[in-house]
Amino acid sequence: MSNKRYTSRYIQIVWVIVILMVILAVRLFVLAVGQEDRWESVASEQSIKSIYTSAPRGNIYDKYGRTIATNKQIFTVTFNSSGLETEVINDSAYYLINKLIANGDKYTDNFPIKIRSNGTFYYTYKEEIKKWLKKQDMPLDTTAWDAFQKLRAKYGIDPKLDRFEALEELQLSYGVYPPISVKYGVYSYDQELTTFLGNFGFTTEEIKAGISAEEAFRTLRKDFSIDPSLSDREARKIFIVRNEVQKYNFSRYIPLTIATDVSEKTIAYFEEKNIPGIEIASDVKRYYPNGRTASHILGYMGSISDTESDYYVNELGYNADTLIGKDGIEKSYEEYLKGTDGVKQIQVNSSGEYISTVSEEEPIKGKDVYLTIDLNLQKVAEDALEKVVKAVKTGGVYRGEYGTVGLGQYSNCESGAVVAIEVETGDVLAMASYPDYSPNIFAEGISNDDWESVQSKNPRDLLAPTPLYNVAAKSAVQPGSTFKPITAVAALECGLNPNLSIYDKGYVKVGDRTYGCSSWNDYGGSHGNETLEYGIGNSCNYYFFCIGTGKDYGTGRSLNYKHKISVDKIMSVAKEFGLGEETGIEIDEETTPLASAERKMEQM
Repeated sequence: MSNKRYTSRYIQIVWVIVILMVILAVRLFVLAVGQEDRWESVASEQSIKSIYTSAPRGNIYDKYGRTIATNKQIFTVTFNSSGLETEVINDSAYYLINKLIANGDKYTDNFPIKIRSNGTFYYTYKEEIKKWLKKQDMPLDTTAWDAFQKLRAKYGIDPKLDRFEALEELQLSYGVYPPISVKYGVYSYDQELTTFLGNFGFTTEEIKAGISAEEAFRTLRKDFSIDPSLSDREARKIFIVRNEVQKYNFSRYIPLTIATDVSEKTIAYFEEKNIPGIEIASDVKRYYPNGRTASHILGYMGSISDTESDYYVNELGYNADTLIGKDGIEKSYEEYLKGTDGVKQIQVNSSGEYISTVSEEEPIKGKDVYLTIDLNLQKVAEDALEKVVKAVKTGGVYRGEYGTVGLGQYSNCESGAVVAIEVETGDVLAMASYPDYSPNIFAEGISNDDWESVQSKNPRDLLAPTPLYNVAAKSAVQPGSTFKPITAVAALECGLNPNLSIYDKGYVKVGDRTYGCSSWNDYGGSHGNETLEYGIGNSCNYYFFCIGTGKDYGTGRSLNYKHKISVDKIMSVAKEFGLGEETGIEIDEETTPLASAERKMEQM
């Protein structure tokens, strides 16, 4: 009986195996034959990668075709570790950095471990935190969350706002960008340090326990088999390149840019030597041949932010590392100026290493833009504006081509604007703001020092000098005497006789306050009898007080308008002239609503 039972079980097992083999065979047939196209496509997608080449942006010209923004061809040194052994990568990296230093070329150095003159090691991230805290006049041991709370108090941020809203208020209203992740309550530099250590294989437990800069460096020297005969400073040169390679470890097929705009000496050397991993590539960068001229009109370039990523990357298909227009014409015409990127399809292996090129499409340059600006007039306006602002600040004299003007001293005068418009067409011929900046500092990604140089000297003071701020298009200031023609039109519509003569008695007293015209304020005099023509010609405050209220303050008599003049009437005329509304100019602008009784009461 036992043998029969054994035989029966054996047969059952055999049948199970046969059935499983049949199922497996059928499944293999379905995959290999029935779904061949599908899986071949999936396999191809996994091995085919795309490398994009940025297209040159379109040029920007003035009304006469003179170049204001263009592209400059540059040569870059790239490093491709695909297929290279560790020892070869080390040797090539060391040779590359030494040659760049010898030729005086700048290179990318993002390796965050540095060595002081006394031989001690430190993380650059920690130094950046200390530098920022020192600038904010905070103790160097201040935590990220405490620092954020102090900023809220310093700038009077509404306590009702949550941390995300408070951060947005700091950025948009005061131009303050604290290096703090309000989501996690830590310094963003500490997050970057964690990412760096993780990229180089340190575990979460090791990072949490704390790894000193020297410990990390010693470990990396060992892990990457750095030649023991090299000093730490020499070994660090290898890690400058290694750091870039490690960040893109799973995309080793992508050539990494180590140095841009290198010298002809460097180009010739590496083209001749053919060192493994090192290549010379041609590229273009945005270039503004006139330096600071028209900077507020042109705007500047910058990286795609997290809030912009959905639109530019997901919707328009931009690469995440593409520089885009962040202000001015560069921003307004971004999609017009942006060309079509070139793309190279390559095949890679499972380690992300290059195998072969499948296809390649060349980039297509963007479209050009012509402005209404007269470049020469723009330069004259900017030069004159700067001289006037400096003269007003010190109480000096402005000497121009057409005369000399003595200026009163206003020590707080540190900014200003000039706009020249062609009367017949409304075209803007020149628009200058002071202080200004050079958009060239943004062309390849701006450094921290350059970014600090264009920020407001006092974010809490709206009139403090702010190089990035377009005073002409974004500031709202009292119009002064330029508003008098609006008052004149309102008075004429109400029934003012333009030939009616009103004697200028110098000033009008309202309550306890006296409002005088220029002749009275300067020397206690009067403009005498004035009609509308002379009232405008003399810009006489007294005359406009009278016609703006329908009363001759000297005689006390009414001016006998057919219709009553009022603030609402004057504001209605101002609105018809476009005051308080956007002009429609093709760069960012800001407006302030017209005056009203309601707004006046709110501000009192």
